[in-house]
Amino acid sequence: MITRRNLLAVTAGTAAVAAVLPRLAFGQEITEKTVFHDPDAPVLGNPKGDVTVVEFFDYQCPYCKKIHPMLEKVVREDGNVRLVLKDWPVFGGASIFAAQAVLGAAQIGKYEPAMEALMKTTGKLTEEAVEKALTSTGLTMKEIAAAVNKHSTKISGLLDRNYSQALAFNFAGTPSFVIGWTTFAGVLDEKGLKKAIAEARAA
Repeated sequence: MITRRNLLAVTAGTAAVAAVLPRLAFGQEITEKTVFHDPDAPVLGNPKGDVTVVEFFDYQCPYCKKIHPMLEKVVREDGNVRLVLKDWPVFGGASIFAAQAVLGAAQIGKYEPAMEALMKTTGKLTEEAVEKALTSTGLTMKEIAAAVNKHSTKISGLLDRNYSQALAFNFAGTPSFVIGWTTFAGVLDEKGLKKAIAEARAA
């Protein structure tokens, strides 16, 4: 069942965010900027869209992978949505390995093919399965590893921030969303996603 928690009253303006949203999680301040505009977080859809959809996900989460094509479809058809993807690897070592590898691919301009390859995997991931999926896109693990090592501080910092934010929003697992000023803990179907976007836009 999808649960919702309003972060900001519909009548409040953006200026009110500073009084409502910030909180501390493991010493990190959670703000509008860090949630919606983290410079290291991958953004798909329309970078200048009037509504931001933030998804916290794990490459081993079957529900994340099941709804991913629908999420992309809604964002594409709307045309005015920023989709911010936040890795939250909660299913163990293989999930962390997958997140780091795809974020490494992002550093060499290959985020989308790497992310899509992992989203199409089935079953429990292993490091070998991650490597197989990524190399099927034409990437090599040597170049991915080099990118991860070169940008290790950037990648680990992003994953730490994602983790802190997910806990600050009281999310219990993946997928979880922040759309406009409302959180959605759990799976959204197409109708629910479109409604959430429309409500965020109206607000």
